[in-house]
Amino acid sequence: MPSTTSIRLIEPADAAAIAAHRVRDAEAFRPWEPAQPDDFFTPRGQEERIEGLLAGYRAGTVWPGVVLAGDEVIGQVTIGGILPQPHLRRGSVGYWIASVAQNRGHAGNAVGLALRVMREELNLHRAEASTNLENLPSQRVLRRNGFTPYGVAHAAILLDGSWRDGLLWERILGD
Repeated sequence: MPSTTSIRLIEPADAAAIAAHRVRDAEAFRPWEPAQPDDFFTPRGQEERIEGLLAGYRAGTVWPGVVLAGDEVIGQVTIGGILPQPHLRRGSVGYWIASVAQNRGHAGNAVGLALRVMREELNLHRAEASTNLENLPSQRVLRRNGFTPYGVAHAAILLDGSWRDGLLWERILGD
């Protein structure tokens, strides 16, 4: 029986589990994410990163979450770039799932739960996301959650030594 997917606000105590996943999956995530300094892959480096995310949460610019399978941390889902002003009300969703928990529906479920947070807790109107043009699994996750592509950001992110294009996604959450 598969584990239930849930999300919750990230905590400093999540640092060790996140660091362990990131060390193990560093090569698998290399094509999709920018290079990171060595301390990113340590529990202390993750604690510092989490402290920064929680400062952004307190400032209202980010909602940083972990993805859980049962009670085990298996990834992250983050709503960043939050613009709560009445005429904007949008945020951008990013996520990753550890390789040991992929292909079990956790990413799609986590994004769906993040959309609920955006709508019900953050009162946002618009959800945005970006994927590499080649990242078809992530694109399937977004499509299943009602996102549609709306453009290409050329040379948008430096990955593995090359500037790569990003496919831009949107979903209107409602009023």
